[in-house]
Amino acid sequence: MTTDSGAPWLIAGLGNPGPEYAGNRHNVGFMVVDLLAGRMGARFKRHGKAQAQVVEGRVGPPGPAGRRVVLVKPMSYMNLSGGPVTALRDFYKVPTARVVAVHDELDIDFGVLRLKLGGGDNGHNGLKSMTKAMGAEYHRVRCGIGRPPGRMPVADFVLKDFSSAERKELDWFVDRAADAVECLVTEGLERAQGSYNS
Repeated sequence: MTTDSGAPWLIAGLGNPGPEYAGNRHNVGFMVVDLLAGRMGARFKRHGKAQAQVVEGRVGPPGPAGRRVVLVKPMSYMNLSGGPVTALRDFYKVPTARVVAVHDELDIDFGVLRLKLGGGDNGHNGLKSMTKAMGAEYHRVRCGIGRPPGRMPVADFVLKDFSSAERKELDWFVDRAADAVECLVTEGLERAQGSYNS
């Protein structure tokens, strides 16, 4: 697929649908795209062609310098994220290099961001599903959640809400991750990594 400069960016926040998952560590991707939608003054709506909710809008400066984006929340559960994201990539004719996955990352401390293009899935079921569906050459905004304490199983840890101490920092962290997404889309990966990789 060639890079068409007129194509929008597809920003996929990864998470699980339903109120019981809303505050989970695994749902930080949903939190970031919800904030981006709020900044646009838009609400997510179900898409007719994919099991997902979407918002279409622009980020960056007003006018032609702003970049078209489609914000996506797959409604398929985390381990099946690849199906809805790939369906929307094809529907909007987005090159894979303009797809961004915003997701939780165990191997990074809570509150730390890392941006990259391509790479492995590091055991993350949402990334595993996306990579299987479209290859690995999409961008990732990795939101650190740290490792589980003691012997707590990873699955239990990611499906728990952020701790009360973490929640004090969570709004700042989600805000910073949303800024990083906007910077990636408007100024490119290198600039975004220089500003936000901590």
